Amino acid sequence: MLTPQHYYRLPWSLTDNGISWLEVTTSCNLACTGCYRPKTEGHKTLAEIEDDLAVFKRERRSDCMSIAGGDPLVHPKIVEIVRMVRQGGWKPIINTNGLALSPRRLQELKRAGAFGFTFHIDTSQVRRDSTAAVESDHNPLRLKFAQMLAAEGGLTCAFNQTVTSETLDQVPEVVRWAQRHPDIVHTVVFILYREPRLMGAFDFYANGEKVNLHQTYEVSGAWAGTRPLKAADVVAKIREADPAYEPGAYLNGTIDANSVKWLIGSRIASRTQGYGYVTPRFMELIQTGSHLLRRKWLSYSSPKLLGSGRMAMLASSLFDAGMRKVAATYVGSVIRKPAAALQKAYVQTLTIIQPVDALAQGGFDMCDGCPDMTVYRGKMYWSCRLEEVKQYGCFVQAVPRRQMTAVA
Repeated sequence: MLTPQHYYRLPWSLTDNGISWLEVTTSCNLACTGCYRPKTEGHKTLAEIEDDLAVFKRERRSDCMSIAGGDPLVHPKIVEIVRMVRQGGWKPIINTNGLALSPRRLQELKRAGAFGFTFHIDTSQVRRDSTAAVESDHNPLRLKFAQMLAAEGGLTCAFNQTVTSETLDQVPEVVRWAQRHPDIVHTVVFILYREPRLMGAFDFYANGEKVNLHQTYEVSGAWAGTRPLKAADVVAKIREADPAYEPGAYLNGTIDANSVKWLIGSRIASRTQGYGYVTPRFMELIQTGSHLLRRKWLSYSSPKLLGSGRMAMLASSLFDAGMRKVAATYVGSVIRKPAAALQKAYVQTLTIIQPVDALAQGGFDMCDGCPDMTVYRGKMYWSCRLEEVKQYGCFVQAVPRRQMTAVA
């Protein structure tokens, strides 16, 4: 059971957010089980992308711009797109499966202004560069990309992994792997899988007409599992690998006050030891300070800043009792092993995203203050439900079947 009131509620909103989501293509060089974006529309033109950025500039302040797809690296103008985003005042974060990334292309993207990469790698994919029966089999591939970025320098490195009830037990091994590399693996994001089949006994309606939502979202078979996961399920698995795991910040749902949609826990650690997780008060200080100084909520810190974990915990311990405990753990480790003082301490984040949930009484509980809002025809929409808007011109409504039977 998670208690949102114990954490810092991120102050992100529709118009003032840490992140925005720019979709530049639906084309992709990989077929992922459960992908909700069809590959038929192809690449947006630079003019269309410029129009999307103008909507964000007009209606939404944000620190980072996630460049997504499809896979954005297959867009022939991806370098120009990254440059456009950077010149617009955002940190460009490229969301990719990594198949089209080479050291040369990485250099080009960095010169254009890329701030970081988020690699989506998991067992929903049939990849030519890695075969995997379980998620830990992909860890060598994850490490390859992390080392590629580290060799180039100055780029943030994050990994996304979709989690189902079938792959939930595989979370601890990925956590253990990430914790061995806090210097080059800055963030790991566990995204809980959703499809209509898992939501329960609902009929779906658009514009007053019953629709078959299974035609919009793929039915994915055994990999997708048998039930929708909650953030607490993944928290329990993370704690199998790291019992000290403690979230510090969250985003709630639009309807259910107790739902935890984005859950963020940031640890301070060297390559050999973890010292503890930052407190909600620490999270609040970082966000508030960023907004006061830059007028932007912070998202994605530079590797240089993330390598200042020791300074962060010692400075914050002056006014935060929780951070004093983290600092005391560090000091104790130095006393026991003085050589620990020579090791850098890093900030590494584990994030859980619990997407849309269908509620028993009908309707959908979405992410309130969603960072992944995208633009379609001049308006912003939740990116995870954009296909409904494209197909029906509106978001679909869920109605419990038992309710319809009772009315009949």
